[in-house]
Amino acid sequence: MHLHILGVGGTFMGGIALLARAAGHRVTGCDANIYPPMSIQLAAHGIELIEGYGADQIELRPDVFVIGNVIARGNPLLEAVLDRGLPYTSGPQWLAEHVLAGKWVLAVAGTHGKTTTSALLAWLLEDAGLDPGFLIGGVPENFGVSARAAASPFFVIEADEYDTAFFDKRSKFIHYRPRTLVLNNLEYDHADIFPDLAAIETQFHHLVRTIPAAGLIIANGSDANLARVLARGCWTPVEYFAADNGWTCTPQTADGRFTVSFKGEPQGEARWELLGRHNQLNALAALAAARHAGVPVARSIAALAGFRNVKRRLELRGSARGVCVYDDFAHHPTAIRATIAALRGETGSGRILAVLEPRSNTMKLGVMKDELADSLAGADRVFCYTNGIGWDARAALAPLGARAETHDDLEALVAAVTAAARDGDRILVMSNGGFGGIHDKLLARL
Repeated sequence: MHLHILGVGGTFMGGIALLARAAGHRVTGCDANIYPPMSIQLAAHGIELIEGYGADQIELRPDVFVIGNVIARGNPLLEAVLDRGLPYTSGPQWLAEHVLAGKWVLAVAGTHGKTTTSALLAWLLEDAGLDPGFLIGGVPENFGVSARAAASPFFVIEADEYDTAFFDKRSKFIHYRPRTLVLNNLEYDHADIFPDLAAIETQFHHLVRTIPAAGLIIANGSDANLARVLARGCWTPVEYFAADNGWTCTPQTADGRFTVSFKGEPQGEARWELLGRHNQLNALAALAAARHAGVPVARSIAALAGFRNVKRRLELRGSARGVCVYDDFAHHPTAIRATIAALRGETGSGRILAVLEPRSNTMKLGVMKDELADSLAGADRVFCYTNGIGWDARAALAPLGARAETHDDLEALVAAVTAAARDGDRILVMSNGGFGGIHDKLLARL
């Protein structure tokens, strides 16, 4: 089969390309802007990439066009496909029919922590010898790829609530039909497609409806929004984490140690390299999900020491002149706050220079601008890139006073950050995009 994937540069659609290629299919794809690490992965696996969405690509004559959810009506290639009545499908539907069918699917859903928790869970199954397949919205350092096919019955997937395609406005995760479901947390996000939190809760409840009675839901017991979703109806056993009647852990020590307990009974002492309370909760969810798949808890706890996290999650990109430059995907106020807190736990009194690109659709709309200053308050200096946003970032950050400044020119931003940096500082870059290669620009200028 020949698949031509529209929007192949995204982590999800790129992952589908890798899975299809591993299954022996011919895979080509197009996108308007493909940047690392996905571009490197795709090229390494022999997937032909085409820049743009020219209508002439129908001459490739694939068996099916797989349409990413970034593709909207008016796209010239999509219009050509529709005009000629050519076969097309969505990424989630193709995945469900050709990869997930017959598998024990372990899905990780939630507003925050999906990528890290999915990577953790895949690693725990891998360490236990279960050889899982996976599709993750990032590149786990333990595997070096964001997607992998496997002959085993287990498949780990990051279950995104974003819509499926231009013709299917259900959340992507509705297609996956997991046996094990992790619900990390739930907040308002994706303001471009959801009018309010209640609309997202409805999609999450649709997901809950698909879990079999013989399955397991692992939910954050401290999240009131998730509690409201489950109260609408649940036909599956539920285990909680971050709740006294479920999975808990002690505060993490400076050398990364913490004790894991289940229903008040200690399960063992973990040690790892990750920072922050949010990552401890990710670990609890992954431990519970791996246990459901048959991995002894003690084995999983020991395996945490070998976990190497995901690229772009507090990833140290380099250091120069005594200044460390970190990259993180944080693009929601809650994630920004948690990321800064995690780095603060490692740096102590050292200065953190936060560099933010409000690039997500929700951020560009300014829906959460009033929460931004508070989420950045833990940083010593704040630099915000304002190119492409339609709201007044300077006013939004005014509560931070002289600690915050805005720039609409990337080179000016780089100059300002490096001029402010001094020996011992941590520069924390936060964006869900490539940010114009700012990490290398900062290191070069330093």
